[in-house]
Amino acid sequence: MIPTLDEKINEHFPGRVVRKDLTAKVKGNAVVPTYVLEYLLGQYCATDDEASIEKGVENVRKIINRHYVHREEAELVKSTIRDKGNYRIIDRITVALNDRRDVHEASFTNLGLRKVVISDDWVRKFPKLLTGGVWCLIDMAYFPSDERDATPWLIEKVKPIQLSNFDFEQYKQQRARFTTEEWADFLMQSIGFNPEHFGQRNKLLQLTRLIPFCERNYNLIELGPKGTGKSHIFSEFSPHGMLISGGEVTAAKLFVNNSTGQIGLVGYWDSVAFDEFAGPDKRIPKGLVDIMKNYMANQSFSRGRESMGAEASMSFIGNTKRSVAYMLKHSDLFEQLPPAYYDTAFLDRLHSYLPGWEVEIIRGEMFTQGFGFVVDYLAEVLRYMRTLDYSDAYNAYFKLDDTITTRDKVAIQKTFSGLMKVLYPHQSCTKEEVRALLEFAIESRRRVKLQLMKMDETFREREVRFAYKDLETGKRVEVFTLEELQYNLVRQMSEEEEETTTAEDQATPGKAPSAPEPEEQHIVIKENQKGISYQRLFAPYLKGATEIHLIDPYLRKFHQVKKLMEFCQMLYRIKPVGDEIRLKVFTNAESGEKQEADSLLIQVQTNLQGTGIDMDYEIEPQGTQHARSIETDTGWKILLDRGLDIFQRYDYKDAFNLANALQEERMCKGFEVTYVRV
Repeated sequence: MIPTLDEKINEHFPGRVVRKDLTAKVKGNAVVPTYVLEYLLGQYCATDDEASIEKGVENVRKIINRHYVHREEAELVKSTIRDKGNYRIIDRITVALNDRRDVHEASFTNLGLRKVVISDDWVRKFPKLLTGGVWCLIDMAYFPSDERDATPWLIEKVKPIQLSNFDFEQYKQQRARFTTEEWADFLMQSIGFNPEHFGQRNKLLQLTRLIPFCERNYNLIELGPKGTGKSHIFSEFSPHGMLISGGEVTAAKLFVNNSTGQIGLVGYWDSVAFDEFAGPDKRIPKGLVDIMKNYMANQSFSRGRESMGAEASMSFIGNTKRSVAYMLKHSDLFEQLPPAYYDTAFLDRLHSYLPGWEVEIIRGEMFTQGFGFVVDYLAEVLRYMRTLDYSDAYNAYFKLDDTITTRDKVAIQKTFSGLMKVLYPHQSCTKEEVRALLEFAIESRRRVKLQLMKMDETFREREVRFAYKDLETGKRVEVFTLEELQYNLVRQMSEEEEETTTAEDQATPGKAPSAPEPEEQHIVIKENQKGISYQRLFAPYLKGATEIHLIDPYLRKFHQVKKLMEFCQMLYRIKPVGDEIRLKVFTNAESGEKQEADSLLIQVQTNLQGTGIDMDYEIEPQGTQHARSIETDTGWKILLDRGLDIFQRYDYKDAFNLANALQEERMCKGFEVTYVRV
């Protein structure tokens, strides 16, 4: 019996994984990062035994209830420490040097204590305490004193909530036991999502957010609609990342304080992310942007006459207000940035532009109940891989085009290297798997460069072809962004339809607009592409047919038969008034599914009565048919590698979701269609 993914995960990573829905169970109202909770869950619930899980969850709840400091209960916790003399708490502490007293002092986020002396030994051991704050297990003591200005609070022990060690060689060996699809799904569950709700490209978009944690000095920007989880990974995922508001940072806080000589966030954190980065009304100091430009290009910044280096990656995440089509037509994809950042020299330092508009708005059913890595463990793995370089792993198969500039090449290689570390840390992958990552990396940099060319004509002076050469075949392949393909295709098809639509067509109810003369061809639709519908794909080839045969083995479940009904709606729109079309549907079903399929197909058949669409169907045993196609009595055959199932999941329960009414607003799965005359 083939083990399920969760069984395989527990078999090969025992003690390093946890069931992801448990986090929500124990979190309650505590405003505590996921990695803190999973650190505790990993101690007590790293098993697939239900009884042990329930017991572990109860233990973690008790620990959170007993030791986690809620702000509204801070005084009660202080009193408990005083009464007991010694008490362990979970809180976030930040340390600063008091140069007048020559001591380090800690501030507690939830407990509310300030200027509590902390031993220099703890600060030397955990230097991150000096910037941004760290969640810790802290043993607090209370010793009252008669001395003036003396504080009774004493920090006896500090233990940052993070993994102490791991074996990377073992991690690579265990990775080899998973297929690429299984590993991608494992990682999706690790960041909290149910992979069943995501296509291959959408998984890649989500996993790209991990690159700043495993690639040094990586500069990523993601702009898109609200509610897509842009900041989740940067705020909840790793103890080595810092999320700050884009408008709340200064050069001293980010790089170095010239008066004290203390290095800023980039010196302590692997990833620094700027939340709410977009907003044309935000005022950003120009000097800060200049320092950032130098750092993003050279991994260094100046302090007086000295030059200092750091390895922190930078991520910029924000919301867009306009549609992608509008921005491409009237402005550019950076239009929402503050004026200080709307600088081509700054934007040219970005290695990748993640298209946030392709990421779906997060819905409740998209969260997983499966097993994933304890995030602290995966965070340590990613941090270790920052020392590795996988940027040349494509050289055995492909060569970047000679016109690609050095800066573009570096950007492409860093994105490619990061994705290799995330998906193929053992560096064992096929040529086509390498190709997929390389094309994604090229597309990510091309998106940046195309906008720069719109903003500044000097970027258009030198021709750059974002392409690569297949060393085996010698074929040159140019890579385009999805929005280029999508909106060029939509615009072309719309213009062709408008040009061939006559006044008679517009005035005749029930008559479909004229379409371009159909021809034999093969088309490829990319994953996440929008603007596609049954009308655009099939109508020109079905027009005038009186009998149509539809062969699709997967028309047995509700969501599948719903697609059949939409196909019939398209036939109704293109059918001249008074004419009839006979539709014969051939599908398959297992014995246990035949009754449900019969019931659904009869409903469609019944509701089509009197519409001029005469539908009949046959249900054959599972496995009888494999090829999917549409064939007409006018001599056309349309070969469909996915049948009618060309759209990704969407929230069809939301009555106000535009995707419910318009297929063009749905994201597509990747598929191909071939049109031939028979």
